[in-house]
Amino acid sequence: MRAAFYEKLGPASDVLQVGALPDPVPAAGEVRVKIMASGVNPSDVKMRLGTGSATNEFPRIIPHSDGAGIIEAVGEGVPPARIGERVWIWNARWKRAFGTAAEFVTLPAHQAVPLPDNTDFKAGACLGIPALTAWQAVETDGGIEAGQWVLVAGGAGAVGHYAVQMAKAKGARVITTVSGAEKAAHARRAGADLVIDRRAEDVVAAVRSATGGAGVARVIEVDFAGNIAWLPQVVADYGLIVIYGSSQREAPVSFGASILGNIGYRFFIVYNQPVALRARAIAALNAQLQAGKLQHTIAATYTLDQIAAAHETVEAGRQIGNVVVTLP
Repeated sequence: MRAAFYEKLGPASDVLQVGALPDPVPAAGEVRVKIMASGVNPSDVKMRLGTGSATNEFPRIIPHSDGAGIIEAVGEGVPPARIGERVWIWNARWKRAFGTAAEFVTLPAHQAVPLPDNTDFKAGACLGIPALTAWQAVETDGGIEAGQWVLVAGGAGAVGHYAVQMAKAKGARVITTVSGAEKAAHARRAGADLVIDRRAEDVVAAVRSATGGAGVARVIEVDFAGNIAWLPQVVADYGLIVIYGSSQREAPVSFGASILGNIGYRFFIVYNQPVALRARAIAALNAQLQAGKLQHTIAATYTLDQIAAAHETVEAGRQIGNVVVTLP
């Protein structure tokens, strides 16, 4: 099979290679998926660079956790009826050497989820990390209730765009922050009630004005370190800050503002969703897909030979939507 891989950490154009590797054989309990589209996430870039907690834990790595394709072989114990099934994939690269940036991937059968017929492979390649992260951010700790004010940081981002839609579907009044007019329009199309340009407006003043001074019941936060200095000022009494990302690994939290505001903090990483929670998330997400309730935005599509450019696009962080690598 043709696959993209790297054997050392570093810049995309320096370390990413494309070449022929042996076709993987599904072990017992596994399926082999013919990959049609492979999603590129910021975490894939970080793993390849070795930033944060990422390390070069295997001698050769095929990147990317997310993807979509067709099951074309099954291992012992997997019903042969699954052959030919359209699926989306989660955690292909998590604690494993070989992800979805290849013509084929083998993985445990439960990590290949049936993809509704109304959802194409490119959209399917955007679900594993972005959509499941958004779902957990909306549903964790009792979930959002109808009528609540919710602040989604980065509503034009891959996770934020899904989070805005999911929060609106639950009846929330959604405020989101963006940087620039094009991203603002994108967030409004997702259903945001108020869009704040964080570069041109006072976010705290705008949120407090919209909520009558009460603040929001929940913040869905993509950059905890970058925003924690002002976040307590926009959270309602007994509100919750849900954190799935941060530009820095350490961030100072004001004890005084947090305890006086009765603020809760929920950190989570989507890779480690407990089994029962993952099952709930997948069922809910597929139900939303089948009902046609989610907008998907593909910002750019690359071929496997262009994978370095795909990584560089994600690393630059200027695109609106998801970046996908397609395979023939």
